[in-house]
Amino acid sequence: MDPIKYFTFSMIISILGIRGILLNRRNIPIMSMPIESMLLAVNLNFLVFSVSSDDMMGQSFASLVPTVAAAESAIGLAIFVITFRVRGTIAVEFIK
Repeated sequence: MDPIKYFTFSMIISILGIRGILLNRRNIPIMSMPIESMLLAVNLNFLVFSVSSDDMMGQSFASLVPTVAAAESAIGLAIFVITFRVRGTIAVEFIK
């Protein structure tokens, strides 16, 4: 197994996630999607480190990442609903 390919792929996913956050400043739910892709890149790094070092800790951390992503999505959705009820829009330009 060549971990360099997987690390390169993970780095590309992370860079695309950062770019997606920086370039998309219109809608809050769409801004949260690149965060999920960056969590996917972190999960891939955990799995590759675990397999390359023959250790189970990376796989156990990788099983916790979807839990954190689900909690982040639930809290984010609650914030979106409250913001929409108070302000009438979830566009970033009007939240300032």
